[in-house]
Amino acid sequence: VVAVVDGTQIHLSQVREMHRRLPAQYQQLPFETIFTGLVESVIDTKLAAADARKQKFQATPEFKDQMTRLEEQVLQRIAFERAIKEIVTDAAVRARYDKIVKEISGSEQIKVRHILLKTEDEAAKIIEELGKGGDFVKLATERSTGPSAPSGGDLGFFGKGQMVPEFEQAAFTLKDGEYNKKPVKTEFGWHVMKVEARRKSEAPKFEEAEEGLRNDLSQEAGVSYITKLREKAKITLFNADGSPLKETKP
Repeated sequence: VVAVVDGTQIHLSQVREMHRRLPAQYQQLPFETIFTGLVESVIDTKLAAADARKQKFQATPEFKDQMTRLEEQVLQRIAFERAIKEIVTDAAVRARYDKIVKEISGSEQIKVRHILLKTEDEAAKIIEELGKGGDFVKLATERSTGPSAPSGGDLGFFGKGQMVPEFEQAAFTLKDGEYNKKPVKTEFGWHVMKVEARRKSEAPKFEEAEEGLRNDLSQEAGVSYITKLREKAKITLFNADGSPLKETKP
């Protein structure tokens, strides 16, 4: 017991539960540092709730509506948590990691610089200047419209599947030290690119990837759970004016 309010005991477990519900930045503070403030907060909640009951707020439509919404939210959270717990097991996380390692191991990454231009003519002029001995880094810094311009167009290392298809396809056909002789168009504009180096991809250690993998699997499990519920349900949608939607698929 950490406090008694009008004969009602407040236990340490209640204070710890409040601590667990705090935003992440406050959870990082030592429990002992904010213990007194948490106890005071629990006391305030107890006093206000008791006063509300005396005034019979629990019988109002407002209270009942909010309790219905809260009940649905809590039930939804519990349902999601249980669905995720069944799927996101240690074995499932390890299996996903092993799959990723198999896909990554031995695959190739390339280090690329690029110059992004608004028009094909501008890109063609850059290629012409490079052919006359122009410095790629200098041209990228001075002429590129992309966010990598300050670093000389440096995009770092990347593997297949990380860039838009048109850019990736052109980049992986180039040899080390080579730049494309024809402008490459993507949704972002026109590109002139140069491959500087190649290396084999290395998979991260399991400990480094575990949290991200659990998050990914949890999201997939949540989507799968709600998708199955939607498939079994009969759902009809309407516009804001009450007229039926022609397309009711989610």
